[in-house]
Amino acid sequence: MTESAVPGSTSKSESSRDRGDLIGVGGMWLAKWSLILISIAAGAWVLGWLIGHLWVILLPVLLAVIVATVLWPPAKLMMRLGFPPALAASVSLVVFFVVIGGVITLIIPSVAEQAPELVDQASGGIAQVQDWLKGPPLNIGDDQIDSAVSAIVSRLQDSGEVIASGVFSGVSAAGSLLVTLALVLVLTFFFVKDGPKFLPWLHGFSGGRAGTHLGEVLSRMWATLGGFIRTQAIVSFIDAIFIGVGLVILGVPLALVLATLTFIGGFIPIIGAFVAGALAVLVALVANGLTTALIVLAIIVAVQQLEGNVLQPILQSRSMNLHPAIVLLAVAGGSSLFGIIGAFLAVPAAAVAAVLIRYLSEQIDARSTEPDQDELEDEIPPPEGLTDEQAGLDEDESKSDKPASGQDATT
Repeated sequence: MTESAVPGSTSKSESSRDRGDLIGVGGMWLAKWSLILISIAAGAWVLGWLIGHLWVILLPVLLAVIVATVLWPPAKLMMRLGFPPALAASVSLVVFFVVIGGVITLIIPSVAEQAPELVDQASGGIAQVQDWLKGPPLNIGDDQIDSAVSAIVSRLQDSGEVIASGVFSGVSAAGSLLVTLALVLVLTFFFVKDGPKFLPWLHGFSGGRAGTHLGEVLSRMWATLGGFIRTQAIVSFIDAIFIGVGLVILGVPLALVLATLTFIGGFIPIIGAFVAGALAVLVALVANGLTTALIVLAIIVAVQQLEGNVLQPILQSRSMNLHPAIVLLAVAGGSSLFGIIGAFLAVPAAAVAAVLIRYLSEQIDARSTEPDQDELEDEIPPPEGLTDEQAGLDEDESKSDKPASGQDATT
């Protein structure tokens, strides 16, 4: 057997290559991948530029797709029962908006009735805090308290303006709230009505090979997005029920409003739950005192632990799970670019992007000739002077590899 045929050996021509040649090969590899990364970054920048300029169109489309994932299961059931697609889409859409309108109708009277009382209680609570600060052991003067209160009030006013601008920043880019809602309504109707026709049309338009890949990855994205939205809705609804019942039992004002905010905040993981919980604790502190606020905090922490350790693993499949760091980065990036709307859309967008990355990884693995990790471990022999057991192999495997006593090893 020649030297070049021995596995792991290096031929004479390869071993005699000059150091300059090897450095040149490494430099060419680095330059090639640098150009690739620069091209990808330039493409991402162009894509972001297009999204920013086409946000007036993309925002209603994205919201309509999310609503359509919620309405598609009941509409599909009605179609199976014999309803025409247009009628099924119309009924599901009307019921959806009637439910939302009913919730808003229930919230507004509660806010209008309890808000003045809550303001009075907040003023009384602030006065009590001021009296406590004036007494021992702090003995803070009136001037210091007034300056601190003024600073806090101005900070809250500035924060309120920032929050208000963030809420409407994504929507105002689409022209107005009413125009956006009207577009979402019309687009959702057509998505639910004509959704099954999209993939066959795309397959015929793009051709057999590209259409197959596009159809598969879009089907996975649709299933992932629908499962994610429905799962978050179920989890948020359960959180809102438990927290709302606890607030009602404790007599906290605006319990229905706070429960609704908890439900809405559940669609913005981590940050939404934190903000809604902090608001509930603050209202309980102002209206009912420190003891009630601590009980509300304990209820919220217990519900969040139930959500994270029980509800999410049961209701959400592993294929849709995202690492908390990715969720935080997605929410932070979406909120900084498009405000509250961006924070709401960030996690669904990250889940859909994860589906695309997994599909590309599957296609690469199917075409790759690189052996698996298990195959590599099987091919690597144990180091010289070590037994199989010392090399980490099981005792049964090491015995099975050895020939039986009295048997020729060559058989």
